[in-house]
Formats: sequence, structure tokens, C-alpha cells
Amino acid sequence: MKHILLITTGGTIASAESENGLVPALASEQLLSHVPEVEKICRVSTVQLYNLDSTNMRPEYWLEISRYIRQVYNDYDGFVITHGTDTMAYAAAMLHYLIQNSRKPIVLTGAQIPIEKRDTDARENLTDAFMYAADDGACGVHIVFGDKILAATRARKTRTKSFNAFSSIDYPEIGFIRGSVKYYIRERVEGEPIFTDEIDSSVIVIKLIPGMSADIFDFIADRYHAVIIESFGVGGLPYYDNDEFVEKIETLIKKGVRIVITTQVPHEGSDMGVYQVGLRIKQKYELPEAYDMTTETVVAKVMWALPKSKTASEFSRLFYTPVGNDMI
Repeated sequence: MKHILLITTGGTIASAESENGLVPALASEQLLSHVPEVEKICRVSTVQLYNLDSTNMRPEYWLEISRYIRQVYNDYDGFVITHGTDTMAYAAAMLHYLIQNSRKPIVLTGAQIPIEKRDTDARENLTDAFMYAADDGACGVHIVFGDKILAATRARKTRTKSFNAFSSIDYPEIGFIRGSVKYYIRERVEGEPIFTDEIDSSVIVIKLIPGMSADIFDFIADRYHAVIIESFGVGGLPYYDNDEFVEKIETLIKKGVRIVITTQVPHEGSDMGVYQVGLRIKQKYELPEAYDMTTETVVAKVMWALPKSKTASEFSRLFYTPVGNDMI
């Protein structure tokens, strides 16, 4: 039998009713007690690192999860992490960069309804996560949720209440689990795992809206090390009869702030070369763009790349270097 470590962090799956609404309350052993059938799938040990609503999770916590996995990596055959759904896509993407080349599966799951509720999806999701983690061919970082196995860099929460809360954005689902039947694409991992011990979370995402003033970038210049601009359509910056946006971008660049352009449209990605509003700014400053990457993955990759790059060109090189299936 495979030996899997269950790492719990809180979230809806571990929540209970209180006078102030749902709050994480259950310990890891309590969660495990609700899925006794897992004993037939694998041997399980548990540890509780946090007990937080995922709204309160931060990049530094995901770094600590990665460090803990590194510490015990040789003691287990795989890892299941329970996590709140609201920031699970960010967590999965971050762990994808912090723990690369893992031959052992690192599986995130959670629930839309607490595990103690009768009509919960938690028991099925947790059981499925163990089924995948205990499979001989499983490897790398994935989300298992709503019968689906999703690549860490392609998952996004697209529904706030439904059990099929997560979708794979512009990339095939890795597989599915339905009862005792599971099917998934076998992924290849070569070499030893690569752990990263440093990130820079001084990153902000700005979503453009029509008529927005470029003055917002004055606030960013002295407070953040990178800005991800969610532009319209295939990407670009407004020209409201002046070059104010271009001038602000130039100021950010001179101050060493890294800039990445992405799109606020969920599917098909950016392509700044299509329209003048995008091509002009891209050619002038050689700004990296996210293409088909999700915003969650862009945020994680920028935080991972910042400490590894001293110059803008080094940052762009790292950002454009595919890590697994983050860029296609």
C-alpha cells in the first residue's frame, strides 16, 4: 500500500457553522474519519499546517507548505492537501513552481459544502484525491475536484456554488475519476525534484476598465516589484488622445518594476501584436505577455521568477521558459 500524507489547511471542507457563518474548525484526523473507505486505498498519515478560510491564505503559507513537503518528501509516496476553493487555483499554481519535477503526486482538493453536511461533495472529492495520489502513474501537482483531474497551471474556479467548481482553461483535463473507474493522461517526469525556497510576493494585478486613469501606476511604482496588467481582449493599453499610459509604464520600467500584460478574457489568451494599442507598447518596451496562461498562474510564475532574475531581460527569459504545461 502507498503511504500518503494528508496535509490540511482549513477551507470549506473543514468548516462548521458559527454565529458568524462558516469557519474552519475540523482537525486533520476529524476530516479523515469521514472517509473510512480510504483505508482500502492507501495508508494515511496526517498533519494540520493551517486552519484558515482560503481567503486568508497568502503566498508565504504556500511556501511553507512546499518547505514542509521538502522536509518529509522521502517519507511518503504522495501528498494530498485540503484547501479552500477560493484561492486553490493560486495555491496549485504556486506549488507547481515551488516543487518542480516531482515524481510523487501532490494533489489539492476541497469542497463546496463542509464534510459534516449530509449533502456534501467533500467525501467524494477527498476519496478521489487519495485514489489519484495512490496510483502508480500519478505525479506532479494537480487539483482533483468534481470527478476531474486538472493540471495545476490550468485550473480556475469558474463557479461559486456548484460541485463542478473548477474548469481547465484552454487545456485538456488530465483525467477523471468516477467511482472506482479512473482515467488520466500519464505524464512523464525526468530527473530529481527541484524545490524553490524563495518567492517575492510584492506583486499586484491591475484590471483595466474603460476610462481608467493612468495615475494608478504612480501608487504602484514605489510599493510593488511587479505589476500584471489585465488588459482588454488580446491585450493593449489605452491611448486617450495622449501618451499618459505609455509614460507611466516607462516610469515603472525605469524604477525596475517588472510588467506583464495579460487579458481579462477567460479563454484563448493574449496576442498584443494584433492591434496598434498592443503592438505599439510591446515593441517599444518589449513587455512580456501571458498569452494563454491563466491570471492565477501568471501571478505564481511572476512571484517565483522575481528573486531569480536581476534584470528585465532575465525576468522575461524566465517568464517565457515553459515549466511543465504552463505555456503552450
